[in-house]
Amino acid sequence: MSGSRERMLESAAELFGSRGYHATGLNQLTSAGGAPKGSLYFHFPGGKEQLAVEAVQLSGERLREGLQGILAAHRSPGEAVAAVAGALGENLRGSGFEHGCPLATIALDAGGNKQIRQACAQSYAGWLESIEGQLTASGLPAQRAAELATVVLTSIEGALLLAKTNHDLTPLHTVGAHLRAVLDEETRACESTT
Repeated sequence: MSGSRERMLESAAELFGSRGYHATGLNQLTSAGGAPKGSLYFHFPGGKEQLAVEAVQLSGERLREGLQGILAAHRSPGEAVAAVAGALGENLRGSGFEHGCPLATIALDAGGNKQIRQACAQSYAGWLESIEGQLTASGLPAQRAAELATVVLTSIEGALLLAKTNHDLTPLHTVGAHLRAVLDEETRACESTT
């Protein structure tokens, strides 16, 4: 990837993640990427939509890699999920409560755009798959792991939104602690039946 294209994609991921699709203009995208307007169409012939799709894919994959790293570093799913909530909270605080979920804003804002919606759906599916993998590795049946992964992801997404809105990490701490207790109980119950 060329330096100019990479800079534009990086800045687009940040802008779309914090402002959404419709609130981010072409001038902002090229200015933040340090490139002339013509280079947007040179690097992204599909224009703003293509740039948004690729930015979502980049953000989604980065978060998935971070998620997998945190999950793998913890012994139990409960510890791992609480650590994920904590890490997202620290990232949010470090950004001055600007950068919550890198997909939520654009997913809500560009939901009518099929390609952007599909890119968001694929990224969320990858996150769910990572969480499910951790849960099945701990011995939970696949169906239960899938159900709990959905609960984990939606709970953390909601807590992240509240934390960002209120400039307060309490929702993330609360959800992290609750999910840890639920997952610890689920894995203990599973161990006792095997």
